[in-house]
Amino acid sequence: MSNFNDSKSNITQTISQVDRDLKTFLSVSSCVIFLYVNGVMIFTLRKKTVFQEASRYILFGHMLWVDTLNLVMSVVLFVLAVCRVFVMKIFCLILLVAATAIYQVSTLNLALMSLERYVAICIPLRHAEITSYRKTSMAIGVVWMLSWIQSLFEIIIFYSSDTNTAMHLFCSRTTLFRLQVYKQLDIGFTCVFFVSVCIVIIFSYASIATVAKSASSDKMSAKKANKTVLLHLIQLGLCAASILVGVIQEVIYVYTDYMTSLNVMYFCFVVFMIFPRCLSPLIYGMRDQAFSTLFKYYFTFGLKRKNR
Repeated sequence: MSNFNDSKSNITQTISQVDRDLKTFLSVSSCVIFLYVNGVMIFTLRKKTVFQEASRYILFGHMLWVDTLNLVMSVVLFVLAVCRVFVMKIFCLILLVAATAIYQVSTLNLALMSLERYVAICIPLRHAEITSYRKTSMAIGVVWMLSWIQSLFEIIIFYSSDTNTAMHLFCSRTTLFRLQVYKQLDIGFTCVFFVSVCIVIIFSYASIATVAKSASSDKMSAKKANKTVLLHLIQLGLCAASILVGVIQEVIYVYTDYMTSLNVMYFCFVVFMIFPRCLSPLIYGMRDQAFSTLFKYYFTFGLKRKNR
């Protein structure tokens, strides 16, 4: 009877390991595919001067870079969680604070892109002045500065109050940031950023919609801009949903068995982390005729002839 139980336990363990390896392979493979897509889009933006000077394309390129970094960080943390790898404390700290900052950059960048469309439609005569290359670069710099505030606070608190003597640990916010102040800090910054970005996007959408109803305006451009802003609102919703991934990960890690937690983590990772970071930029880029034509050409290695 004991041998039978041991044999059953070994079979279960083997199946669990195979399932874990399969899901890790599928996650990394899909990530590589989407990284290729994002890489081609970034490469396409470097091939025309207008893509490097116009504020719309600059912000789009910035979104691609940030989403690519976000995707890489998410995959690394996901693989560490699935494989239950214990890493050095300092390495885990770098991963978590960088992931937090990059995530907030992607959120705030949506506000910049919405404001750019608002200026283009509602204040067209001053669009070139307000969204110049210099001012766009400064706005991106401010976004990065704001996004690192929470991470800097977390680093300061960590080094001033860390009592965990373990040098290697399971890398997650719950295991590394144990004090209640970390949760309060995270909730506070997340709420402020999300509410602010949501207000900006809704304001831009309402303003552009008002202009679109005006008989004297370019209705086609206004409607297209309104759809773009609406896409940003959907992206913001997906960003909000991705916050739940970390919470779900911690709950299932504690209260469920390994196989169940693995399946739930894989589903959440693919639905809320991979697809939003890749499909949104792809949809956004394909809506621009000048960009999409050149992108299709480079994506197919030149097999698709350029539209003259």
